[in-house]
Amino acid sequence: MDGFINILKPPAMSSHDVVNAVRKTLQTKKAGHAGTLDPAAAGVLPVAVGRATRLLEYLALSDKSYRAEVLLGKATVSGDLLGEVTEEREVEFPGEEKILTALEKFKGKIMQTPPIVSAIQIDGKRAYDLARKNKAVEIPAREVEIFSMDLLKIYPEKNTFLIDTKVSKGTYIRSLAVDIGKEFNAPAVLKFLLRTSVGNFKIENSVTLEELEILKEKAILKADDYLTHIKRYNLNPKRKKAFLNGLSTTEKNLQHEEILSVFSDDEFLGIAKFKNNEVKPIKVYAI
Repeated sequence: MDGFINILKPPAMSSHDVVNAVRKTLQTKKAGHAGTLDPAAAGVLPVAVGRATRLLEYLALSDKSYRAEVLLGKATVSGDLLGEVTEEREVEFPGEEKILTALEKFKGKIMQTPPIVSAIQIDGKRAYDLARKNKAVEIPAREVEIFSMDLLKIYPEKNTFLIDTKVSKGTYIRSLAVDIGKEFNAPAVLKFLLRTSVGNFKIENSVTLEELEILKEKAILKADDYLTHIKRYNLNPKRKKAFLNGLSTTEKNLQHEEILSVFSDDEFLGIAKFKNNEVKPIKVYAI
């Protein structure tokens, strides 16, 4: 029982609780998730079981897509409606044209500061743990990329608007909502968040926890089908045993240091790193 499950996480449930539910349903201890979703958020949560748990860190490299509702006129510590309110005031709703102009400014590579209430590590401690203890938290800005951002609908009577966006790993949509609000000199929070994809995991192909109870092992997907964002490397079958034993293979046809998804005769063997003219196994998957 090895592979990935495309779970549709419900709101009001932590990503950790979803994994626990999967463990219980499939009667396995070996399970984990990629790309934490906040408890209030819903949508695609890739869960790995069995040997596929070794590959979770590589799923995190995937681009992600979201549908989000931004609320103007309110600010919270966390950047969503779950946090303590720090500001609330009436604002003039900017209208469709101004919103479209503002969204354009965020497309491409931008510097973004993650929210204080987040799992970012600061000196070995989670930012949200420090925030709970009322300790000063300074999180440095980092580069992320917004591949697309489309305005779907505006709700002037509610001071909200709905967007679809595709982003690189490490992007916080809560921070994005807050920063968009700054374009209108208005406090802003993320009111609603739905993750619609993580790499090849699409929401239209996801299963609920209730459906998983019926499908069980039938819901498990082949691991290598969801690692297509990693460059494929075809290993000479004569070197298969060496790879499975953790031995490097000399390779002179590659140029740049990179992570590779290794196959031999179309069998997925694992993940390797190319460096100094060698393909070195770092995660062996095949038995």
